[in-house]
Amino acid sequence: MRQRFNLLFALLLMMAGKQSMAQDVTFRANAPESVVMGAQFQLVFTVNAEGRELRAPDLSEFQVLMGPSSSTSWSTQIINGKTSSVVSQAYTYILMPKKEGTFNIAPATIKVNNSNYTSNTLIIKVLPPDQATGSSGVQGQGGNNNDDTSTGISSNDLFVRMIVSDRSVYEQEGFLVTFKLYSALSVDPTNAKFPEFDGFLVQDIDLASQQWVVENYNGRNYRTAILKQSILYPQHAGNITIGAAKIDMNVRVPTQKRVRSIFDDFFDTYQDVKKVISTAPATIEVKPLPSGKPASFNGAVGNYTMKTAINSTNVKTNEAVTVTVTIAGSGNIRLLKNPEVVFPNDFEIYEPKVNANIKTTVQGTSGTRTIEYMAIPRFAGDFEIPEIQFSYFDLKEGKYKTLSSNESFKLHVEKGVGGESTAPVVSNFSNQERLKLLGQDIRYIKVNSKPHFIQQNEIFFGSFTYIIVYVIITILFVAFFIIYRKQVKENANIALVRTRKANKTAVKRLKTAEKLLNENKKEAFYEEVLRALWGYLSDKLNIPQAHLTKDNVAAELAGYGVGEELTNEFIDILHTCEFARYAPGQGSEAMDTLFKQTVSAIGKMENTIGKSN
Repeated sequence: MRQRFNLLFALLLMMAGKQSMAQDVTFRANAPESVVMGAQFQLVFTVNAEGRELRAPDLSEFQVLMGPSSSTSWSTQIINGKTSSVVSQAYTYILMPKKEGTFNIAPATIKVNNSNYTSNTLIIKVLPPDQATGSSGVQGQGGNNNDDTSTGISSNDLFVRMIVSDRSVYEQEGFLVTFKLYSALSVDPTNAKFPEFDGFLVQDIDLASQQWVVENYNGRNYRTAILKQSILYPQHAGNITIGAAKIDMNVRVPTQKRVRSIFDDFFDTYQDVKKVISTAPATIEVKPLPSGKPASFNGAVGNYTMKTAINSTNVKTNEAVTVTVTIAGSGNIRLLKNPEVVFPNDFEIYEPKVNANIKTTVQGTSGTRTIEYMAIPRFAGDFEIPEIQFSYFDLKEGKYKTLSSNESFKLHVEKGVGGESTAPVVSNFSNQERLKLLGQDIRYIKVNSKPHFIQQNEIFFGSFTYIIVYVIITILFVAFFIIYRKQVKENANIALVRTRKANKTAVKRLKTAEKLLNENKKEAFYEEVLRALWGYLSDKLNIPQAHLTKDNVAAELAGYGVGEELTNEFIDILHTCEFARYAPGQGSEAMDTLFKQTVSAIGKMENTIGKSN
């Protein structure tokens, strides 16, 4: 009875194992990415289940030396009463290439539990065998890679290259820089110092774990590994030089000494040698963008599309109006400035919210950038939001292109609950939650039927008290009328209102920047300082941010009587922020210094322009 129970239990375990295996079957093919002509290599098909009837692809481009040889491993374990089984079945071929070139190995098929499964496709590059290399083989490719005769390490055996995808580009046009190590020896990079990329904004590409790939270069096969890849965006025209990279290497080289083992066999000995290799510098020709820039151009370079939308064209006073602009494409999309959306003067405008979904690969930087603009209408009526435009420089066609919403948004605003209110608003417009009006609960003051200074039996009309009250009311009315007219006149001058609020708005943004500084959030800090500066200049000079450039800022400030030293200080801060957002090596001390410079520059500007206002 006990034997039957054990047999039944074993059968249940096998059935449970087979059932768990059938739930998630994977069938994959594996082989080297590149092989050398005349060398053997393995092609392995692996399935995590019990498979049968393997149908291999056509391997006529290769010489089949052996195979398929199959092997199976199977394990079952019980954890907390749950049974799980792991099975792996492998089919191995030993192949040798017949000729050089690039070859595709089609998928194989296998049957598991009466279902067919297909493997992945493989691409194998067959490289030519090593040619006899002289002293001129790769000289100069690695920069300072002089032969080391004392250790037997030559520049043909070990070097590093800086590979630049394009040496003639436009301003803001991204190009790929790759640092690749070539080695015919056993090496281990211990330290790398890459150039600072002065004059460029840098987007590093995330690399997977270091993988060695065989590559034929200048007639010789090397083991290669990519050390660093970056997309660079030049910030000004002219010839810009990328400095050399230096790599500290630990190289294992054979010695002349041979040692006898206990079995009277001789074997080679090795020693570890430290060596420094470097790349040669590279000079990039940066061409200026052509003249004739559209008014809505803000430095976008690449290929883009734009979509616009509005949440509603029929709203009530104190309800949010949200305009969404989505820019998608490839190029310097991380550096784009927000297109200008012009709301009517009677609308209360909020800072736009930006959501970005951007990735950087060897093909460049691409993705989408969604900007939400929110405004609150305070008065009823019919309004219009003008057509939205976004311009960029198309690299393929070599000309400027302007994207447009093709039509303006016409808004009809009705009186909401509580009428035309100027009550403050609390909102979260990124998900269009309901707005809440504050200050609607009014506490009324109860008054008597007569003023407390009037006695019940006193004749008030024509009395001295009546005259005094009448004069006081008249004076108060005249004063109120004068103040009201002055305030209406000032509020009608939107430019004056923006100018007076410029400092207050900048201070608010700088407080946010200071918080990001304390949290050591570098990129967000520099973006917030940039927003504070551009917003301050836009409000102070009464110029929309979309139309602001460093050139016209300098000209406008000169018109306000601002000295050249203070103007250059502002321009330097703008340039530092734009460069430092993506440039490596900016520490907390540099951020703290920049923050103090920004606060000081705005204070000086207030003392200069503020007096004239």
